[in-house]
Amino acid sequence: MSNTSDTAAERPDERRGGAGSVQSVERAVSVLELLARLGEAGVTELSEELGVHKSTAFRILGVLENRGLVEQEKERGKYFLGAGVLRLAGAAAIRLDISQEGQPVCRALANGTGETANIAVLDGDAAVNIMQARGAAAVTAYNWLGRRTPLHATASGKVLLAHLPRERRERLAGRKLARFTEHTLTAAGDLRAQLTGAFENGFACSTEELEIGLNAVAAPVRAHDGAVIGAIGVSGPAYRMSRALLPELAQRAVEAAADLSRRMGHAG
Repeated sequence: MSNTSDTAAERPDERRGGAGSVQSVERAVSVLELLARLGEAGVTELSEELGVHKSTAFRILGVLENRGLVEQEKERGKYFLGAGVLRLAGAAAIRLDISQEGQPVCRALANGTGETANIAVLDGDAAVNIMQARGAAAVTAYNWLGRRTPLHATASGKVLLAHLPRERRERLAGRKLARFTEHTLTAAGDLRAQLTGAFENGFACSTEELEIGLNAVAAPVRAHDGAVIGAIGVSGPAYRMSRALLPELAQRAVEAAADLSRRMGHAG
């Protein structure tokens, strides 16, 4: 494939965004795919494969190298995939693994409680539900699967928030907290108290904080190294999942979380 020259218009487009930015992203992804296929390659080889000038290929490689996605063997000048790719792949693998291993645990929790069981993982500043199973008493047809929910107003979200590194936890807990019902925690001090309880007790509860009439409990799921990678819990109508029953249901969630954690390689 022949080289194409860097035009004066190409660089401004990349700085401005729009089509130029999309093209830059496509080229960066192509570089990663090429290195995955070839194992290693130099700037000249990559520029020929991409059909771009060497200076363009060099700029793309520089950005990827700064992010740890590619590395360079200094003596020969060859580039290869970096540890950053493994980090991203590992995060994706964890999500896939918890979905696969969580299916029977989630179903068992739903069957044992009769309510709706969910598995959630952290997604930026929210929790996203990646698994759901309904028990016999779960008459609602509402689907939580794939829904992003606020960390401060859900049991799963509180679990995930409670186990974040201190700086990030404080930043998320200390920002303005959206109110969804009259029971939503909107004061940082109140939320911090519940997060401390979730960390110490091994579970969290939410009582009509996201929706009126909806209560929930959740417990942390751990990876082989003990890091919290998700939360498994039960939600249902407040008239069935009353405050008096929440401790018992929380224990069910804790047991399910321990089971799923073992499946994920955690020995504790």
